Amino acid sequence: MVEKQFKIIAETGIHARPATLLVQAASKFESDIQLEYKEKKVNLKSIMGVMALGVGQGAEIKIIAEGGDEQTALSSLEELMKKEGLAE
Repeated sequence: MVEKQFKIIAETGIHARPATLLVQAASKFESDIQLEYKEKKVNLKSIMGVMALGVGQGAEIKIIAEGGDEQTALSSLEELMKKEGLAE
């Protein structure tokens, strides 16, 4: 299991477009990938779960990956969030 904390820097937080990008990216991996925010965990492959968290600017989130390609999955998601200006 690997995990990493991120701080959301995008003004709009994780709204529909970035949530879709994250879900699409996470879905490419076989690992179980969770997004944790305020003690709640959701499957990062579920658009409804991610949107339901209502992650806003300044939020501290954690991404947890567990499975055969966990390290690759986490690195890929980190790269995507930085490239999109979502998190640091």
